[in-house]
Amino acid sequence: MDADRFFTRLNPIFVAIGTIPGLHWIQSPFLMLVTVTGRRTGRRYTIPVGYQLYGGPGGQGNRIVTLVSKARRKNWWRNYIDPAPAELVLRGKKLEVEGEVLRPDTDEFREYAETTFRRMPWLGRQFGLRYAAATGLTERQVEHLGREAAIVRFRA
Repeated sequence: MDADRFFTRLNPIFVAIGTIPGLHWIQSPFLMLVTVTGRRTGRRYTIPVGYQLYGGPGGQGNRIVTLVSKARRKNWWRNYIDPAPAELVLRGKKLEVEGEVLRPDTDEFREYAETTFRRMPWLGRQFGLRYAAATGLTERQVEHLGREAAIVRFRA
C-alpha cells in the first residue's frame, strides 16, 4: 500500500483531531480541513489535506495552496475546476474561501510546485519524481506533474 492510500484510511482520525478545540495544534502545521460540496451531488464532506501558506500567518487574505498527489484517483479537487466556495479549518480557525484548480500550463502552477518541493524536497517521491534543488523542476517534471497532480489555490 502506498503512503497516499495509507493516509487516506486515517482521514477520519485527522478530521476528528482537526475539529476538537485544543487538539488541532497537533496537525495544524501540516494539515488543514477542507469541506467540499460536490458539484453534482450537493453532498458535503470534510477531508484533511496538506497545505502551503503564502502571504503571512493566519489565512485571511492569503493564498493557501494544496498540491494534490495521485490526482487521477481523487475527486474532491475537481469541484474547484471552476472557482467555487469552500470552507477551511486552518490552524483552528474557520475560513470561507474560494478554491480554484490551477491549469498546469501556467507560471503559477510551476511556481507553487517549485516552492513546495524547495520547502520539502523529499515530497517529490510522492509524485514520482526526483527533485534537485540545484536545478529546480525541469520542463519534463512540470509536464509530469500536470498529468499526475493538481494544485488547488484557496483565497479569501
